[in-house]
Amino acid sequence: MDTIFALATARGRAGVSVIRLSGPLAHQTAQRLTGRDLPGPRQAALRRFSWQGEVLDEGLLLIFGAGESFTGEEVAEFQLHGSMAIVAALLRLLSGMPGLRLAEAGEFTRRAMENGRLDLSQVEGLADLIDAETEAQRRQAMRVFSGAIGQRIELWRPKLLRAAALLEAVIDFVEEDVPVDVTPEVRDLVRDLLTDLRREVAGAPMAERIREGFEVAILGAPNVGKSSLLNMLSGRDVAITSEIAGTTRDVIEVRMDLAGLPVTLLDTAGVRDTEDRIEAIGVERALARGRVADLRIILLDNPADPLPVEPGEDDLVMIGKADLRRFENCRMISARTGEGIEALIGEVGAVLARRSLGSGSLVRERHRLAAIQAIQALESAQDELDGGAERLELAAEELRRAIRALDSLVGRIGVEDVLGEIFASFCIGK
Repeated sequence: MDTIFALATARGRAGVSVIRLSGPLAHQTAQRLTGRDLPGPRQAALRRFSWQGEVLDEGLLLIFGAGESFTGEEVAEFQLHGSMAIVAALLRLLSGMPGLRLAEAGEFTRRAMENGRLDLSQVEGLADLIDAETEAQRRQAMRVFSGAIGQRIELWRPKLLRAAALLEAVIDFVEEDVPVDVTPEVRDLVRDLLTDLRREVAGAPMAERIREGFEVAILGAPNVGKSSLLNMLSGRDVAITSEIAGTTRDVIEVRMDLAGLPVTLLDTAGVRDTEDRIEAIGVERALARGRVADLRIILLDNPADPLPVEPGEDDLVMIGKADLRRFENCRMISARTGEGIEALIGEVGAVLARRSLGSGSLVRERHRLAAIQAIQALESAQDELDGGAERLELAAEELRRAIRALDSLVGRIGVEDVLGEIFASFCIGK
């Protein structure tokens, strides 16, 4: 196998840059560049890196043994001064050495998976961890990267194997008297597995929302202050505001961190009947995005105004422009003075945080679909068990199908078609 190398830190000027090598020539290359004995595994040592009498830099050298590194191979890491010239010189030198080549995107992580250091779900968790923008995303990605999905499967898989083995024992000795009826135990195992899997699938949509982000739509009639509220919440002027009704005609999206959760705020066109064809399209889009949003902030001019949409259980109905007039027993905000804004942010965050408590370990659509395939196979196995002894062989095959579905979750089988897409999302050097 080739020895690969890459810059593991961001390109450009920095305090420190790290170049990583992995493969059978990693330690030998480090020794050639330092001209000295290698430090002990996982011990940093100050070394001068030079080639053909020319000193390139002085920095730290770390060595990891095979089976003890991220990739599972021999690894050397050079921690250099973060000069673009130093990094370019060393990368150019390494690229000219026989047996060494620049790593492809995600190749270090791919080798970690191929060498059994990570399963596929952990690889996906690592990708999400790198991309995490909020605390909730970091916690969820860290849970998956730490092996939460694989741990669940390691609990489920022995039960499936036990159920399949019981049925196959009966099938193998079908012409002999089997003293014990195994189907009650098999039914119990299948029922318990179905309960766990259905719970995980139920929590998958919310886990995916944490990963992708929640949508909060601001809805209301024209000129009630929706754009001003968006600007106040985002802390910058992202939407044009004016006294002219119907200024906003399309959906304006702003991504932000709200109470540690990823949230996209949607400023929408004012909802009203209009003869203007362009504005009418904007109104249709506003209503469509509002219907599918996770939460709606409905903004009114006064309590007597008709609601543009029927509010859901957690939707927030607010009266805007509190700096201009007052209404008793109403929840009021002002995008100009900031009155009520902190309370609004807190309430939105509390609603979304409460919903996120129901999230499970399955954070991607691929995970959810694999779990659904396992559920369908288990339900079919139950049906076959109801068919009597002559259907046991079919029930056993359905159990094996459930095992294959769960194995695909962690990359044991049948995931070659998704590997390229997953690793392409990684940067070179990871």
